[in-house]
Amino acid sequence: MAAKTLQDVLNATGDIVGMLRNSQVGAYVYPVVPPEFTNWRDEQRAWRETAVLFDQSHHMAEIMVEGSDAFDFLQGLAINSFANFDVNKAKQFVPCTHDGYVIGDVIIFRLAEQQFLLVGRAPTINWVEFHAGISGKSVTTDRDDRSPSRPGGKPVVRKRYRYQVQGPNAPEILERVNGGTVPTIKFFNMGEITIAGRKVRALRHGMSGVPGLEIWGPYEEGDEIRDALLEAGKDLGLTQVGSRAYATNTLESGWIPSPLPAIYTGEGEKAFREWLPAASYEATCSIGGSYVSDKIEDYYLTPWDLGYGPFVKFDHDFIGREALEELSDKPHRRKVTFEWNAEDVGKVMQSQFAPPGENYKTIDLPLSNYASSSYDAVTMGGETVGLSMFSGYSFNERAMLSLGVVDSNINTGDILTLIWGEPDGGTAKTTVERHKQTEIRVKVSPVPYSKDARENYVESWRTRSA
Repeated sequence: MAAKTLQDVLNATGDIVGMLRNSQVGAYVYPVVPPEFTNWRDEQRAWRETAVLFDQSHHMAEIMVEGSDAFDFLQGLAINSFANFDVNKAKQFVPCTHDGYVIGDVIIFRLAEQQFLLVGRAPTINWVEFHAGISGKSVTTDRDDRSPSRPGGKPVVRKRYRYQVQGPNAPEILERVNGGTVPTIKFFNMGEITIAGRKVRALRHGMSGVPGLEIWGPYEEGDEIRDALLEAGKDLGLTQVGSRAYATNTLESGWIPSPLPAIYTGEGEKAFREWLPAASYEATCSIGGSYVSDKIEDYYLTPWDLGYGPFVKFDHDFIGREALEELSDKPHRRKVTFEWNAEDVGKVMQSQFAPPGENYKTIDLPLSNYASSSYDAVTMGGETVGLSMFSGYSFNERAMLSLGVVDSNINTGDILTLIWGEPDGGTAKTTVERHKQTEIRVKVSPVPYSKDARENYVESWRTRSA
C-alpha cells in the first residue's frame, strides 16, 4: 500500500539517513525569478556599491494566523519571548521539538493585535499549521505555499508580492518613490510608504547588511510596484538580483537557511509525522555532504548551534522549554564562517579536466549546495570538530565561503580541514556525479563575514557570538 504520511515512509525504511542522503528531489530551487538579470558577479557587487531589488515573492511559504488566541498560541511554539512584541513589529520565529532541537525559522510579522503573518521555508510553516489544528485554541490559518519549482508554463499566482530594496543608494530610491522623506522606521519595525500612489507596508530590514526596506502587498499590484522602483533607481544603479546570486547574500551576512528539521524521531513529534504527507518537504528533502552518521539525531541542531542562543527565553511556556533548560548551561557549538583556501578550491576546479574517476565533486558557482541540507565534515587532526552547512562564492570578498558550526574549543583564526565530496564515489542524488573526496583548508572566520554587515546590523542573532 502506498505511503500516505511521513511516518508511513519512515516505517518502510530501516535507514532514515540513507533515505534522505539518496533522495531524488534535487537541489533546493529558487523558483520563477530568472537566474540572472545581468550577471551574478555584478548583481552581488550591487548590494555593496549601489542598490539591489530582491524579488522574494516566490521561494517562501506564508501562513496567516489570526483569532482571539493567536498571540498565546504562537508564543507557545517559539523559543523567543513575545514580551514587547507589539503591533507593527517583526522578529525571527524559532520553534523547537520537545527535545530542544530546531525545526526551522521564519520571520513573523505582527500586523494587528491578533493577526500574524509568518514567512519562510516549509518546515516551520508546517509545524505551525499542524499545531493550529490540534491546539483547541481560537485561531484560524490561511496558507500560501511557495511557487512551484517548475511551473511548466502555467500561471504562477501568490497572495502577496514581496520585494527588498537594499544597498547604499536604497534610501534615495525609496525617497523618490515615496515622493518625499521616508518615515523613520526602526530595525525590524514596520511602517508605510507610498509607491505608485499606493500605500505599501514596509519592514526595516537588511539581508545583505546594508540599509533598506522589505515591502509587500497584493500580488496583482506587484508589477506596478516593481516598475516604479526600477524607474526611480535607474540612474542610481538599482540592479535586479536573479536567483543565482540571491541566496549568496547570506554568506556575507551570516544566516544558515536550511538546517535539517529535527522531526524524524521523538515520541513528541510522532503525531506531526503522521500528519505530514508522504510528498511533504520533510519526506522528500535531501542531505548532502561528507558528514555521514547512521543516527539521524546527529544531524539535529540546537538553537545555540545556529546562533539563536540569545533568543531562548524562559519567561513563557513553549514546546521544548524543559529540554532547553537542561541544555542551557552545557557547552555549545557556535556558528562561524569558513573561508576556503583559494589554492585548494583551484585544485577542485582543475580536477574537472582530469580523466573520469579522478575528478572531485564539482563546486558550482556562485552557490555550491547540492542538497536541501548540506553537512560537510570539518576536521582537526582527523576528528570532526564542525560542520559546513551552506557554501558559495562571494565576488565582493573574492572568496569561497561557507557557514557552519564548530565545537566550543575552536577559535577564530584556526585552520581546519573541510572534507569536500561524498564517500564511496557519491550518493544516488540526482545532483551528484561520480567523484572522489578531497580536503580543503578552511580558516575559521567571523560571522557575519562581511565587515559591512558586522558594523551596520543592529545587534542581533547575526552579530552575537553567544
